[in-house]
Amino acid sequence: MADRPDVKKVVLAYSGGLDTSVIVPWLRNNYSDCEVICFCADLGQEEELDGLEEKALKSGASKLYIRDLREEFLTDFVFPTMQAGAVYEREYLLGTSFARPIIAKHLVDIAELEGADAIAHGATGKGNDQVRFELTVTALNPKLKRIAPWREWEIRSREDALAYATEFNVPVSHTEKDIYSRDRNIFHLSHEGGLLEDPWNEPEERMYKITKSPEDAPDTPEYVEIGFEKGVPVSVNGETLGAVELFTLLNKIAGKHAIGRADIVENRLVGMKSHGVYETPAGTLLLKAHQALESITLDKHTMHYKDFVAVKYAELVYNGMWYTRLREALDAFVQVTQENVTGTVRMKLYKGNIIVAGRKSPSSLYREDYASFGEEDVYDQKDAEGFINLFGLPMKVEALLSIDGGGASRYRKPDYSKFKRD
Repeated sequence: MADRPDVKKVVLAYSGGLDTSVIVPWLRNNYSDCEVICFCADLGQEEELDGLEEKALKSGASKLYIRDLREEFLTDFVFPTMQAGAVYEREYLLGTSFARPIIAKHLVDIAELEGADAIAHGATGKGNDQVRFELTVTALNPKLKRIAPWREWEIRSREDALAYATEFNVPVSHTEKDIYSRDRNIFHLSHEGGLLEDPWNEPEERMYKITKSPEDAPDTPEYVEIGFEKGVPVSVNGETLGAVELFTLLNKIAGKHAIGRADIVENRLVGMKSHGVYETPAGTLLLKAHQALESITLDKHTMHYKDFVAVKYAELVYNGMWYTRLREALDAFVQVTQENVTGTVRMKLYKGNIIVAGRKSPSSLYREDYASFGEEDVYDQKDAEGFINLFGLPMKVEALLSIDGGGASRYRKPDYSKFKRD
């Protein structure tokens, strides 16, 4: 207690789950009966928001803020990341990662609005989210104190948390007995814990919530056309939709066809590996469509360099470094690359598979007459000889030097003796 800072009012990032519900009385008990204000960001959790205000107040909070941030989340965080093509460690589409900076952004806003002197969160001391929350707070208002109960309290298990909840009359619903730890927003649903703690275990089908299994998906494929303007999805099957409506519709369509399941062992920022299963139906579909459209609208050098940028962009987002100069600089590059990424992509969905069935754009760089072997108005095949000679010049020089020095190119007589037959 002596080492804890003096806090009069704290704003807690609140989900209504067991951990954040227990944190409310714990803060009051351990920070001189400070006032606790709860904040929940509506990012598309749907039924998880039901009865949240009553629960927060019964837990000891003075008030609860709920802000509908779905539009801002998609427009300012999801779409820029998708435009960048950012995917962490080949598979993870960053559904939790870019949700944390928008939550922390509004956490800071409410703390300033309420005159609070601290923020608190329920992230554990061995996960990524503690970094994402606190780096955002540092970037936006470093004067706010940060409280992370998991790094301070004696609670070490779900049983400990339930016992604490019982002692201080915190309402706990039966759903919190689920063996899986989940994070949900309009972009994805993640699952950790339970059977997934052993990566050898196949996820059980009843765990999935928003995607069908390939076995239960329709036997008939479905075609869907997605329209983009400057790299941002704006329409489905010719109908212009807002970001929330578009994502909601594509989640239903893609989820029905078993699109978007990913079973991943990833490297956490803090150094350990973790095993998680993700359901990202609309996000997976949109990423594939966006890549297909870029294939006809980006030139070779821009596309190849953009692939390098995508890896760094994903790393920054995963590591909680959204509000950094580097992420802004990379985003400026990405936005330039998206100026001509306008058009339509037709996708065929069938039992977990996304098949590109067509793509078109008014800015397409693909020209059938240029790529064919017909008339040579644009491309004279005779030019290829000079190109090949110049392109292969370094190899030619090396081979000539080898021949002059040893009589043969070093690639002429490879040593196959080191390759053993079974």
